Amino acid sequence: MARGTRVERNSVSNQDHEIKYEANKLDVKPDKIRDVKSSAGNQRKDIEKKVK
Repeated sequence: MARGTRVERNSVSNQDHEIKYEANKLDVKPDKIRDVKSSAGNQRKDIEKKVK
């Protein structure tokens, strides 16, 4: 991949900017992402499935 290419990883870390990004993307509050993440795990597809 070229340097600087944006890549969406498969997992969401506990860093604030990743939580905020996912919350904005799914149009929910960051606290909701944290709650779902604790039950669904770190995988982005699982979090998105549980929030929707």
